Amino acid sequence: QLQLVESGGGWVQPGGSLRLSCSASGKSLDGYAIGWFRQPPGLERPLAPGADRKRVLCHNSKDGTTYYADSVKGRFAFSRDNANDTVSLQMNALRPEDTAVYYCAVAQIAPWTHTAQAMCQGGIDYWGKGILVTVSS
Repeated sequence: QLQLVESGGGWVQPGGSLRLSCSASGKSLDGYAIGWFRQPPGLERPLAPGADRKRVLCHNSKDGTTYYADSVKGRFAFSRDNANDTVSLQMNALRPEDTAVYYCAVAQIAPWTHTAQAMCQGGIDYWGKGILVTVSS
């Protein structure tokens, strides 16, 4: 079983930067799609968990490519550490609309998917518990 734990959240002023990390344990991330999702705070629906979470990015660990949502493209960046047991989300030029609970996620790569853009869609296998990022002044 793979477990994911996010850290590094907090408050930042608009235009500022913040870096989130996601530590993985129990299984290597090699061969999986690794994603970051977010949803506005307070909108989680207990009977429909994850329904309001929107994909921020998806990383294909097989080829090292990363797809970024248009809303964060050019501002956010994904990375993995040398040990490949943690991943990071660098967030720059933050905007109030970036305020959300951010989730680290991992999914098996289906044989019919070949690009990072096509991954992290409907078949998320593992979720972190989420961490709050607040952008305000």
